[in-house]
Amino acid sequence: MQQTWRWFGPADKVTVETMMQAGVEGVVSALHHVPTGRVWTTEEIELRRQQIATMANGRPSGLGWSVVESLPVSEDIKKQKGEWKTHTENWKQSMRHLAAAGIDVICYNFMPVLDWTRTDLAWERPNGARCMRFDLIDFAAYDIHILARPGAAESFPIDVREAAGARFAQMSETDKEAIAGNVVFGLPGAAERFSLDDVRTQLGEYDNISEEQLQGHMIDFLSEVAPLAEELGVRLCCHPDDPPFPLLGLPRIMSTQAQYRKILDAVDLPANGVTLCSGALGARPDNDPVAIMRALGDRVHFMHLRNVTIEGDAVMNSFYEDQHLTGHTDMAALVNAVVEEEHRRKAAGRSDWSIPIRPDHGQDILDDIGRQAQPGYPAIGRLKGLAELRGLFAAFEWKAE
Repeated sequence: MQQTWRWFGPADKVTVETMMQAGVEGVVSALHHVPTGRVWTTEEIELRRQQIATMANGRPSGLGWSVVESLPVSEDIKKQKGEWKTHTENWKQSMRHLAAAGIDVICYNFMPVLDWTRTDLAWERPNGARCMRFDLIDFAAYDIHILARPGAAESFPIDVREAAGARFAQMSETDKEAIAGNVVFGLPGAAERFSLDDVRTQLGEYDNISEEQLQGHMIDFLSEVAPLAEELGVRLCCHPDDPPFPLLGLPRIMSTQAQYRKILDAVDLPANGVTLCSGALGARPDNDPVAIMRALGDRVHFMHLRNVTIEGDAVMNSFYEDQHLTGHTDMAALVNAVVEEEHRRKAAGRSDWSIPIRPDHGQDILDDIGRQAQPGYPAIGRLKGLAELRGLFAAFEWKAE
């Protein structure tokens, strides 16, 4: 595996020196300040490369920009409205610039409106650690009573609706504002922030777009960009829906192994691949990330290794970000499957045999608390997760040899 670390640029509370001390081998980053739909210029890409490559004292860090996360796909592309054709061409031009800079793995997603959804960004655990949480009752209270989306109540079972009504009745105005802000927090570092009216407007744009239509739009997009990626030697990898079940009446098309298989088969090129996020996929009880890795492993170009604890048996449920080796996903079995896949690739002579992975969404522990880093991206919590994952990889590599 190539051990990587997500970095949000110079404003990140976690520094280049911290990444070096963590012993990572590559950096995952993006140009979050560039508006979605615009071209990533060669100058901006080179600036970020230099920021990664340079310590605060001006000396070389020895780190390189290994994976782009994310090159955002615009809402116009997802809806096939407005400037979607221009945005597609701009995405292709950005990909050319990234390839010319030697960056050959691009993670993206096709989630409508919001990149990820949580109701609490710093939920306190019994030991004092903090983590992100999706509380189904809080989310239903937001959807039905705060956002007041038409038809929202019918999206939830009756017991959830009743519990949401009772919880909303007990919320202060501060509670309501906090949940509304958390739900739309989206991607840390992203340029977009949505008010309630913004969310209502965005949702309205998807009123007549079905799951099948959104899948068709994604296939159209990949039919344009994947052949170019193949030509450039770039690997594209789609992140799963997070959470992997319908929210806000929006279609979800990358939540299960079957949905991934449909997209991979529709644009059947090696460049069209998977970001296997064990936390996002693992938030759904009928998903087995280990089985998904074994089924789709030859097209897995990037991995987020994290774990969640689910609090129900239904597809739609509450969950929280647990420690890396604790939760729904059998992390040891998943790492074993990754090692086996890497050995298969190496035996087949594939140049991409080493799969970049990063420890995702650590809990805030020790000095992380109070640092105010991006939610889910503490220094010490991720380092703890990376150390645990390294141990698993070392054990299974020894076993494989």
